[in-house]
Amino acid sequence: MLQLAAKTPTAPVSPGRPPRQHKEKEPFVADGEQDEKPASIGQNRRILVVDDNPVVLKAFELKLKAWGFEVTTSSNGAAVASTAERVKAELIILDINFPPAGALEWNGFTIIQWLRRFPELATIPVILISGGDSSQYKEKSLAAGAVGFFEKPMNYKELVALILQTLDTTPKPNGTPLDQGAASAR
Repeated sequence: MLQLAAKTPTAPVSPGRPPRQHKEKEPFVADGEQDEKPASIGQNRRILVVDDNPVVLKAFELKLKAWGFEVTTSSNGAAVASTAERVKAELIILDINFPPAGALEWNGFTIIQWLRRFPELATIPVILISGGDSSQYKEKSLAAGAVGFFEKPMNYKELVALILQTLDTTPKPNGTPLDQGAASAR
């Protein structure tokens, strides 16, 4: 009697490469946990995600919007300051590496330094991300003023936890002085 084994979905096969095995899992919810509806967690807080990879941007947009965050994405590292100001970003998730563009090579560290020059942007928390070697970037990210560093692919549950913790200690921009005082009193 012939028995067929259940197949696990695989990614498309490239010539000369073995197929990759994929196991679907929920990136935001721990096994068996879903006490709170995710869409209420972000409470319409504004996050700017900047990465040169459109697939990464779309993944962040979908996952963070599912948690109730207002998400703006950009692939232009040189425009982070103007975009953050325009959308009134409360937190920025920023890739470290960008392809060269123009006379100045932008990377996450130079962008953080640039943001700190503008009083209205200097206090926006930044989380740096990279697909590169985490041992090379983690300490440098924190020293540059980032509130955290995540290596791609990242643990989104940990990322959302850091975002919520950071936003809970950061007053909403353009709120009334009463709102800002209440937030800082927590």
